[in-house]
Amino acid sequence: MFGTSGIRGPVGEEVTAELALAVGRAVGVDAELIVMGRDARESGTILADAFAAGVREVGADIVDLSLAATPTVARAVGWYDADAGCSITASHNPPEDNGLKLWQPDGQAFDADLRETIETRVREGVPSELRGWNEQGTQTTADATERHAEALVDATTIATAPHVVVDLGNGAGGVTVDALVELGCHVETLNAQPDGRFPGRPSEPNADTLTSLCAIVAETDADLGIAHDGDADRMMAVDGTGQFVPKDALLALLAGTSTEAGDRVAVPVDTSLAVEDHLDSQGVDVEHTPVGDVYVAEAVGEGVPFGGEPSGAWIWPEQTRCPDGPLAACRLVELAAERPIEQRIESIPRYPIRRTNVETEDKNATMAAVRERVRSEYDGTAVTTLDGVRVDLGDAWFLVRASGTQPLVRITAEARDEQRAETAFERATEVVN
Repeated sequence: MFGTSGIRGPVGEEVTAELALAVGRAVGVDAELIVMGRDARESGTILADAFAAGVREVGADIVDLSLAATPTVARAVGWYDADAGCSITASHNPPEDNGLKLWQPDGQAFDADLRETIETRVREGVPSELRGWNEQGTQTTADATERHAEALVDATTIATAPHVVVDLGNGAGGVTVDALVELGCHVETLNAQPDGRFPGRPSEPNADTLTSLCAIVAETDADLGIAHDGDADRMMAVDGTGQFVPKDALLALLAGTSTEAGDRVAVPVDTSLAVEDHLDSQGVDVEHTPVGDVYVAEAVGEGVPFGGEPSGAWIWPEQTRCPDGPLAACRLVELAAERPIEQRIESIPRYPIRRTNVETEDKNATMAAVRERVRSEYDGTAVTTLDGVRVDLGDAWFLVRASGTQPLVRITAEARDEQRAETAFERATEVVN
């Protein structure tokens, strides 16, 4: 039921009001108060109503934040002294999808044990816990966006405020604009009207979808561009020249400026060698995790002050264990105010990396076959199965793993040399095919 980022899938098929009702009951059965918010997808109102009904049926109260960024919801769990939170969102997925992501009071997503508990309750039901007419929970509304913006302002120091273009992707990340305006930045917006159809561009911010943002930054005196996905847990960037900042370069930059020598950072197994090489030059170690912000969040803490994923999820545990796209935006603007982003990433190496997706009707069977073949062909010390199958080829590596949110097997291969990267990629693709 749960993938790497909560429950997600096509509305009316995998994700239904019936499922949201069951999850609400399962979360609320041992809680007193739940916080809930949603992104701009129209289906979110139906799922939110159903989830809230489930929570109230088992006697818990709910605070509805309505349209709110996912990191706003995650932070609000602690602010309202609630037992859990729920974001109704499919994040960067297409508009026909939706989902539910559950949060603990420290801002971390539900861990494996909690997810298993919820799955069991959904499967078996909790009819004995349903309350009578005078014992059901209450529902109130609130707006936590202003408090989130205040927290961002308090966490950011800008001497000379830059000119920033913010592409909200028709999503729920308006808190970034609020914070940057309050910090004195000259802010222009793109795709700022919340619209769950995502008419301005596909929800996922990447080099292919941010061409308009790149063009605007390039043709104006803007210092940088910021982009979010539908629920603003992700943040990607465009430098002052109008060039999309490579994902791994952005990870290396944020990790390097958030740590000191002797620290570690938490990154997933599909992270580029460029990040490791850049941080090694600063005396910072890398700790690999499975892919998924929940795993990165579990790894950060004492001695690990930062964790991030090349997909655009950035975590600073002193603020929250939820990927906070607006916080990442403010941190990047803070850096740009001191020195242009394009200059900062010049020293970060760029290695050829190949990525592709292969559709499959049975991810588990595909991955089982991949594991069997890889183990028969490579020395055991070269193979790790922390998440999928990763093969260390000495001067290159490749990773084959099942997507946690879509019917895909993802292939990644990298080396410090172009031809070697291509050879590793071809080998990985051959294994999967």
